[in-house]
Amino acid sequence: MKINVLSINIGMPQEMPFQNKRIQTGINKNPVSGPVFVSHLHMEGDGQADLTVHGGVDKAVCVYCFDHYPYWEETLGQKLSAGAFGENLTISGATEEEIMIGDIYQMGEVVFQVSLPRQPCYKLSVKWDEPSLPVMIKETGYSGFYFRVLQEGVIKPGETLRLVKRHQDAISIAFANHIKYKDKQNEEGLLKLVQLNELAEAWKNGFQNRLEEMKKSDKMP
Repeated sequence: MKINVLSINIGMPQEMPFQNKRIQTGINKNPVSGPVFVSHLHMEGDGQADLTVHGGVDKAVCVYCFDHYPYWEETLGQKLSAGAFGENLTISGATEEEIMIGDIYQMGEVVFQVSLPRQPCYKLSVKWDEPSLPVMIKETGYSGFYFRVLQEGVIKPGETLRLVKRHQDAISIAFANHIKYKDKQNEEGLLKLVQLNELAEAWKNGFQNRLEEMKKSDKMP
């Protein structure tokens, strides 16, 4: 399986106006024309403003599927260019349904592993002047996802993502989104996710907490 990479996008944090103040955000990414070094933490020349919720080894590279762009262009009423959702890699031909947590891909010298869905933040709504955009992303499941980097190296425009190894459990990004936002009391689904070693700890811990709350509720008279 090969996934087309339409663009590699980077950008450093910058100021944007928001509610009568100015905020720092790394949401604005632009395509590059040459090779980029990818480390365990980020792409060279790329950065995040709020490291409490962005970045880190489990969120080294953000990926979004161009297949969703027509839907968002109609919804937002404007033309979108590559990197519109703050993603580092704009891909085509593989949506959240086809991407499995723990899958391993290679692009150029770099080996990636799918780590978790992208959880939309308010800065997307600031960028596109649509306050409900994060909620719409959750409702549609058009979230994108993150890679952790297993092997550092250089990637170049025009290279593809090649599936090296599919995870044996085949739990999709779409499934994780469904359990997190819609089928919140699905015990079987929650158990699958907390037992998935390759899922980022932040999401596993959240699902584990939900299971524990469900058990407490069951014991209440």
